[in-house]
Amino acid sequence: MKSNWLMGSATEDCDSKKKRKEAEIYQALRSEPIDVAALRRMAISEGGLLMDEIRCKVWPKLLNVNTEDLPPPPGKELREDNKDYQQVLLDVRRSLRRFPPGMPDEQREGLQEELIDSILQVLQRNPQLHYYQGYHDIVVTFLLVVGERLATALVEKLSTHHLRDFMDPTMDNTKHILNYLMPIIDQVNPELHDFMQRAEVGTIFALSWLITWFGHVLSDFRHVVRLYDFFLACHPLMPIYFAAVIVLHRAQEVLACECDMASVHHLLSQIPQDLPYETLISRAGDLFVQFPPSELAREAAQQQAERTAASTFKDFELASAQQRPDTVLRQRFRDRLRAEERAKALLTTKPRTNRFVKLAVMGLTVALGAAALAVVKSALEWAPKFELQIFP
Repeated sequence: MKSNWLMGSATEDCDSKKKRKEAEIYQALRSEPIDVAALRRMAISEGGLLMDEIRCKVWPKLLNVNTEDLPPPPGKELREDNKDYQQVLLDVRRSLRRFPPGMPDEQREGLQEELIDSILQVLQRNPQLHYYQGYHDIVVTFLLVVGERLATALVEKLSTHHLRDFMDPTMDNTKHILNYLMPIIDQVNPELHDFMQRAEVGTIFALSWLITWFGHVLSDFRHVVRLYDFFLACHPLMPIYFAAVIVLHRAQEVLACECDMASVHHLLSQIPQDLPYETLISRAGDLFVQFPPSELAREAAQQQAERTAASTFKDFELASAQQRPDTVLRQRFRDRLRAEERAKALLTTKPRTNRFVKLAVMGLTVALGAAALAVVKSALEWAPKFELQIFP
C-alpha cells in the first residue's frame, strides 16, 4: 500500500510540474513583448515544450517566423522542371517509418505529397540552397507537428540559418562541423578519444545524426521533437555537442570493443533507443558552456574559418550580449554549479580544463565575466549567418 501511495504521489507531483510549466509557457507567450528568453528556458529545461499544441505556438517564436505572413500554397508548376524533384520523390517514398505507425495509407500518402511540396518550395524560394539526402527527415518532423504551410516557413528559416552549412554545393563545411566531435570527447574523456583515434573510426558514424537532427536514427517521435525543442532554443552547433555526449555516455561499450574501425563504427552507428535523453540534454548544455566552439576551434579547424556560414555572422555579438540562447545555458550552468558545487567534479577532464572551469565559476558571478565573454565570442564566430531579428 505504501508503495502504491508513493507511486501515486510521484505521478501527481509530475503532473503538477507539467501544469505549472505549461502555465509559465503561456504566460511568456502572452507577455508584451513576447518573452522569448523564457520560452527558450522552457524549451531547454526538463520535458521541453511538453506537447505539439504548444510547439505550434513556440517554435515560430524561437525562429522569429511571423505566422500571419506564411508562404502561399504551392501551385502545380512547382514540380515542373525542378532539378531536385526526382531525388526528393525517391527520398520521401522511402520515408514510411517516419510517419506514425497505424496511420491510414491515404492520410500518409497525402502527407508525403505535402512533404514533397514543402521541400521543393523552400528550394525554389532559395536557389542558393542545395538539397541533401536526410533533409526530408527534418522537414517531415515539422510537417507532422505544425502542418504544411507553417512547416514550410519554419524550415525555410532553419535552412537559411541552422542548416545552412549542410546545404552548400559540397560537404566541406559539414565535415568541418563534424571535426568538433573529437575535440569535445578529448576534453572530457581522453582515454576514449585516444582509443577512437587508434581505431581510426573517424566521425562519419555521426553524419546522419547531425544532418537530420537525429530524426533519421530515433524511432520514437517523442524523443525527436524533444531534441528539436532543445536545438531550436540553442546555439546552432548544439547537435554536435549532443552527438558527443551520446558517445561519451557509451564510453564503456566503446572501450570494450575491438580497437578497429569496423567494430567501433558498427557499435556507434547503432544508436540505442533507450538513451537517458534529459540527462544527455543537460550534459550537452554543460559541455557547451565549459568548452564553447571558440575554445575548440584550433583543434577542429581544417579549412578557412570564413568559409563556413557559422563564422560570418557579426551581428550575433550584439544579440548574444543580451538575453539570448547561450545566456539561458550559462544561467542553468551557474545554478547547477552553485547548488551542487560541481566546479571541479562535474566532468573528468584533462588538467588543462580545470583552469577554464575556474574561469567559468569566476566569470559567471559577474554580469559579463570571462566565461560569459567566451560564450559570446563563440556565438559571434560560429553561429550561422542569422539575421539579427531572429533573436527578438
